[in-house]
Amino acid sequence: MPRLDRPGVEVAVEADEAVGAGLDSLDTPAGERRESRGKRFLRGFVPPVVFLVLLIALWQALWAAAFWPESMLPSPLAVWDELVGITVDGEIFEFVWTSVHRAALGFLIGVVIGTPLGLLVAKVRLVRAAVGPFLTGLQSLPSVAWVPAAILWFGLNDASIYFVVLLGSVPSIANGLVAGIDQIPPILPRVGQVMGAGRLSSARHILLPAALPGFLAGLKQGWAFSWRSLMAAELIALSPALGKGLGAYLNEGSSFNSMEAVISAIFLILLVGVGIELIVFRPLERSVLRARGLTASL
Repeated sequence: MPRLDRPGVEVAVEADEAVGAGLDSLDTPAGERRESRGKRFLRGFVPPVVFLVLLIALWQALWAAAFWPESMLPSPLAVWDELVGITVDGEIFEFVWTSVHRAALGFLIGVVIGTPLGLLVAKVRLVRAAVGPFLTGLQSLPSVAWVPAAILWFGLNDASIYFVVLLGSVPSIANGLVAGIDQIPPILPRVGQVMGAGRLSSARHILLPAALPGFLAGLKQGWAFSWRSLMAAELIALSPALGKGLGAYLNEGSSFNSMEAVISAIFLILLVGVGIELIVFRPLERSVLRARGLTASL
């Protein structure tokens, strides 16, 4: 039997380590580099700010050219004065808090409802055949269509608002989870069955983690539909008992022909949407994609 000398063994080990390092470098996405938190913050914060400055500059130029009357296109300074006025009066905090806490609560309830519904639709063939088309139809149905029915069913109260928000968010959340589960390699659930995982443990430890990228996309879309549905409900369902959110503020500006208030309300609605994306969903998406080595597009 030939005897392996020590130098030959060391060469073989070094070769294996080199091969392993090469494979690791192939797994690392091209262009990936470590960045400090400050650089990541600037890379995510500066481009939207620059775009906003350019947009305001274009707005100022159009106002100065006087293509439209002041009642149709006020100056940026007039809108700024409106924002400063409602900030000094403290109304802006009432508007934003009333709308944001409703949207957040409705979205969380939508997650609680949409997640098990998505699991059922994805894994039970009969449920998918019966419920799947209706989820897609509800997702494409404008939420404003539900507002008159909600008012007639529940009256002018928070129940009608949350009903509209849920009908806007649940279909998107459920469909996002279904799409994520459909992209899971079939071997993963089979391995779970072989290892003795039941339906609940398989859903918790296999399906949901594996479908997380698609599910996260559904959550982002669900939040967007929640926010849009809430604005539609607040625009139509007006009552002192409901308080004054951003939608009611927008309606008030339209009723009094105040274009400054209308543009201010639109700006605040957009600002909340962008803020939730930058503060909540973008960091969550980065962490999920980075955990799977999919950081090339970040």
